[in-house]
Amino acid sequence: MKSMKTRKRVGAVVYHSFVILLGCVMLYPIVWLILSSFKPGDQIFLNAANLIPDTFVLENYRTGWAGFGGLTFATFFKNSLVVTILTVIGEVSTSTIVAYGFARIRFKWRSFWFACMVVTMLLPTQVLMIPQYIMFQKFGWLNSFLPLVVPAFAARPFFIFLIMQFIKGIPKSLDESAFIDGSSKIGTFFHIIVPLCVPSIITSAIFSFYWKWDDFMGPLLYLQTPKLYTVSLALKSFSDPSAGTNWGSLFAMLVASLIPSFVIFICFQKYIVEGIATTGMKN
Repeated sequence: MKSMKTRKRVGAVVYHSFVILLGCVMLYPIVWLILSSFKPGDQIFLNAANLIPDTFVLENYRTGWAGFGGLTFATFFKNSLVVTILTVIGEVSTSTIVAYGFARIRFKWRSFWFACMVVTMLLPTQVLMIPQYIMFQKFGWLNSFLPLVVPAFAARPFFIFLIMQFIKGIPKSLDESAFIDGSSKIGTFFHIIVPLCVPSIITSAIFSFYWKWDDFMGPLLYLQTPKLYTVSLALKSFSDPSAGTNWGSLFAMLVASLIPSFVIFICFQKYIVEGIATTGMKN
């Protein structure tokens, strides 16, 4: 008995030691970035091995926030927030509706359309770039937020699949009870399904926020005017290899760009594991 307890304790110590070590390895680049943003520009790479700055300076944040071309980073943050929030609303709302249709409504060729939806998840983004660019060019949408936002209101296959699996875990008896009480399919959707699917909906919203906030290729393809740049594109434009990059200011704005994602994760982290689970209700 004692030997078994000893083995369990040793196993627990080894396990937690490994997890702590792995966590330190994963966190080190972020910690280095944050602390380097407080170093003078000429000391960042000169003393790169020194994690703690000899002198903490805030000038990097003031210079970085001033931006470039007469545009401050407040403009770029506003653009990113507009694009990201609209994208999250579009993807999550339409994906929830489509997921409900696949999970609860019987219609002709449902399996076929579901298979088509799954196949679109297998298409690499690079395959769609040129056709989408040509299409948006013909629409006259280039150099605007429309190519970045409008496709989001056509749902996202991954979120459809995620929410649909969650809905399948909700007992159908709840739907039947609602129908007996006179509720329509729309009423059942809004009053029964949506409240029970909150974890999966929030999980989808978190993923949507992260992916769109970090998106670089989309803004690079469709945005041409600096006043429309998102944060990711502005950070790339902030560096200038030909004239010399102010690394301190660039690192400061990189840290600032992490804040929204970090806040979202802290506020809604409890929903992530619950939302990924495929069981809608516990017995």
